Amino acid sequence: MDGRIDAAGLKARIDQAEELAILDVREAGQYAAGHLFFATHIPYSRLELEVCDFVPRMAVEVIVYDDGDGVAARAADALGRLGYTQIRALEGGAPAWAAAGYTLYEGVNLPSKTFGELVEHELDTPRISADELAEMHKSGGDFIILDGRTPEEYVRFNIPGGISCPNADLPLRFDDLVPTRETTVVINCAGRTRSIIGAQTLINFGIANRVVALENGTQGWALAGRELETGAGRIPARAVMPASMARAKERAAKTAETYNVSFVDSQTLYAWQNDDARTTFVLDVRSHDEFRTGHLPGSRSAPGGQLVQATDRWIGVRGARVVVCDDTEVRAICTAHWLGQMGWDVHVLKEGIGADDLERGEDSASAAAVPNDPLTKISVDDLRAGLGDGDLAVIDLRASADFRDGHVPGAVWAVRPRVAEALSEGCGAVCVVADDEREAALAAADLRTAGAVTVSILAGGFEAWVAEGHAVERSSDVPSESNRIDFVAFTAERHGGNQDHMRRYLEWEIGLIDQLDAQERAVFNIPAAAP
Repeated sequence: MDGRIDAAGLKARIDQAEELAILDVREAGQYAAGHLFFATHIPYSRLELEVCDFVPRMAVEVIVYDDGDGVAARAADALGRLGYTQIRALEGGAPAWAAAGYTLYEGVNLPSKTFGELVEHELDTPRISADELAEMHKSGGDFIILDGRTPEEYVRFNIPGGISCPNADLPLRFDDLVPTRETTVVINCAGRTRSIIGAQTLINFGIANRVVALENGTQGWALAGRELETGAGRIPARAVMPASMARAKERAAKTAETYNVSFVDSQTLYAWQNDDARTTFVLDVRSHDEFRTGHLPGSRSAPGGQLVQATDRWIGVRGARVVVCDDTEVRAICTAHWLGQMGWDVHVLKEGIGADDLERGEDSASAAAVPNDPLTKISVDDLRAGLGDGDLAVIDLRASADFRDGHVPGAVWAVRPRVAEALSEGCGAVCVVADDEREAALAAADLRTAGAVTVSILAGGFEAWVAEGHAVERSSDVPSESNRIDFVAFTAERHGGNQDHMRRYLEWEIGLIDQLDAQERAVFNIPAAAP
């Protein structure tokens, strides 16, 4: 590790033009309870498995921070083993940032969520309440409800009568879904961001219809005392009619001109991908299913509506280049015109991905520093025998909620940053129970460093233990709430019907703008009015 940086130094460093990655290496619950505005969350439990996706260039300056508990130093060592060359730790971690007078933000996807609120604030995006929409239902007016979330979210619950159309698809599929200009178009999500961005997308693309966002989305509908629909299947076919496609491309071209969207050809993109001096993210903004049928080598699947909604889950380097691509330019232009306003150096791949030299399937696997020595797998019978002899300890690495629901009797729950604390004094043999063998291998390396002589993994995991009919231990308060650092308690039950959590979540979104300092606000560049 190159050294350390204090809070004031990091605050000043953020303003510099050079590329920078700020990594919060705490677990999910700690991160959601309060983190730096520009941080990318990569928990130490999965650091080596994920970091290359977020920070693909090893020469980028990386700042890691923790809870002031020493985890950042271990994370820095792990990054050094991967090959990163400029690593510093924030002195004192997140507590020191707060002590210096800087804000720690609750929740997740902060830049995107804040951006949505700023868009509504700056552009006065038209909106209607749940009561107004209910009256439209009752009166039977000419309107359509388009759900800007993912199809998976839509199927779980939606506004009655709504049709699934993820935000980046709105300008592409609009004319197929809304054939007349007289139809009022209502865009909803589960809360606020995608409702606002979806409605404003259609306005920015020059749609002549009346377009409105459903204020507070499905949560606002539920808080108004109305029932949500579940299991709906109104998901449009992938194909777009030729006439609709032509109009979508025409609108997209005008939008690109209005918002000064930059285009890059495939030859330049190839050069950028091989440029060791600058980070380039290549993000395919079509649906994940479309991505799997054929995509550019080196690209990642990032459906456009989700990319704008949660940019920090794909891009981990401030100052990097971002190239977005699709098959028609429409969804890419839609996504790029928002990312540009969010402060990213974004470009659209001219003429789309084409049909030649495409890869199929999932993203190419990222480099990962999983220990070379694989864990020995032991059977359920071997585990029972070891427990009976008293010479084998069991450490459960699954989610704390799953551990509470049921675990091997006598097992201890832990996450990777705390496995050393879970290791009993003098305990030489440990069996880990885990859902992800790669995570288990990382934790096992730390266990060996802490003194474990042998570390094995239960073959088939906890499901194998249950399938054999063995006793299961349950605990409603172990681990304790204070120790569940993997659990995002922040409004966790809002989608399960908890109206207090719904209200708190919506209040959180609305209040984000007021927390911004001048540096954080200056990142965004929203026009004073939509064209």
